[in-house]
Amino acid sequence: MKIIKKEFGRLHDESVMEYTLVNDAGMSVSCLNYGCIITKIMVPDKKGKIENVVLGFENLEDYIDLSPYFGSAVGRVAGRINKAEFELDGEVYQLTPNEGPNHLHGGKQGFHNVIWKTETIENENEAGIKFFYRSKDGEEGYPGNLDTTILYLLNNQNELTISYEAVTDKKTIVNLTNHSYFNLSGNIKRDCSEHILQLESDRFLELGSDLIPTGRLVDVTNTPFDFRHGRLLMSGMKSDYPQNVLAGNGYDHPLTFTKKGENTVVLSEKESGRTLMVTTDQPCVVLYTSNQLEGPFSISGVRARNYLGVCLETQGLPDAINQPDFPSIVLIPEDVYRAQTKYRFFSNTIGV
Repeated sequence: MKIIKKEFGRLHDESVMEYTLVNDAGMSVSCLNYGCIITKIMVPDKKGKIENVVLGFENLEDYIDLSPYFGSAVGRVAGRINKAEFELDGEVYQLTPNEGPNHLHGGKQGFHNVIWKTETIENENEAGIKFFYRSKDGEEGYPGNLDTTILYLLNNQNELTISYEAVTDKKTIVNLTNHSYFNLSGNIKRDCSEHILQLESDRFLELGSDLIPTGRLVDVTNTPFDFRHGRLLMSGMKSDYPQNVLAGNGYDHPLTFTKKGENTVVLSEKESGRTLMVTTDQPCVVLYTSNQLEGPFSISGVRARNYLGVCLETQGLPDAINQPDFPSIVLIPEDVYRAQTKYRFFSNTIGV
């Protein structure tokens, strides 16, 4: 296990560093102290060829100017908050609106858009980066000074663990996630329409026209949202089911896990032989099939277009602060916010 460190760019006279965690099996994970962005995850296919399986840019300027949250930490609150406001103990807090009238992914100066302090971890069996950031009272409209720690830890079993912790000095709201776009074909050779997703979820959150949850949980049975036995992502992209059409012909929906506790999501691509197993203690995963990715820019030399990646955002339910029936995302000074998600990569050997 080792860590390679190099300067990736400069922002406000500060160095933005890229750290590459390398295990003994040849897998590596590269990340920045800017936004905790995961720039590359290099893993082998069924023939042993090591390629990148996440979307990212080659330079800092593109991350600042163009990135739709590629690989970044998202906070203080992932997802959309209706009308960019919420009420806590009788006080109404107005957040920064950055998607029409709504607040998305922590606002303009969210966790994805700041330089974090770092500490490296390196031993025989693990290599990791610990990120630290203080979000000051009033930042983007949120109450309380929030001290957040995020740990990326790679081991020799090709498993990347992301652990989150946060404490506050005033009652506030917290819901953190990572926004990596996965593409298991490797180096974006194909889009993600042929990826197969499987998870134990019997309900998904219905979205309104502004992609804010209506509060209604819909049974997945006989819909393109039933992934209990595995299905191609293409089935939702090509569906005329109203919720798929609403999201831009695909998925941008929270899927709630059937059981409480640890849950597993499995993403696979047959041609490459790669499989990603995501295990989380969070109550839902937001499935986004990059339906709005098309634009006048390139991603590692590939022209941006829809469906190039799939996001599996493990988190609390979006807009939970405005939905009394959703699990609470309120954090009080006496408590510690904790969340953890593991990403383990496998590949079928040649001939299988």
